[in-house]
Amino acid sequence: MTIDGPLSAATLIGIPITEAPAARLFAGLKIETEVARKLAELALPLECYGARLVPKSDIHLTLVPPWDEGHIGSAIKTLRIVASGFNSFLLTFEHLEYGPTLRHPRLLWARCVAGSALKELQAALMTAYGRTDTRPFRPHVTLARIPQNGRSAARKHPIDQPLSLEQCVRSVELFESPAKGQSGYRVLVSFPLGAGEASEPGEL
Repeated sequence: MTIDGPLSAATLIGIPITEAPAARLFAGLKIETEVARKLAELALPLECYGARLVPKSDIHLTLVPPWDEGHIGSAIKTLRIVASGFNSFLLTFEHLEYGPTLRHPRLLWARCVAGSALKELQAALMTAYGRTDTRPFRPHVTLARIPQNGRSAARKHPIDQPLSLEQCVRSVELFESPAKGQSGYRVLVSFPLGAGEASEPGEL
């Protein structure tokens, strides 16, 4: 038998060579520690109804919904390019409510003001990653996931209140969703808006 090219160790011992599984990624904004703490406290009353509260370390605002990515380096480069074209801006949390509708309350979320800077950043990221969504962009931060009896929980504990929280958005993040059976989102990389230089996840 004639073999062209070098043999890998895996081939020599008869183990099939497979590509690494794709990672589940999404782009978004990491919420500042103090703001996340205050938001997480707002969800505490729902714990007695069986709601799954989002840990404050996982609270974020999704800009590009999750997708399976086999080329993480390319995804990181895309984020850097987009981030370099934007400046920091103010993110305002304006209302605490059940979502996506009061009729179907599956989540508790803090709705954010859809300002021009936020909408332009989200649109640029969606285009850069080749994603489309026919639904209008409704920026929000999920604080709890409601069980199947969500309507009952919403009736017993109605939530509909204005908020007065703000944070300055200085960076955009690329997150990795947890593998099956695991928990917690991982920040793969964070790029300062306008700077183009990555920061370590621990610096957020």
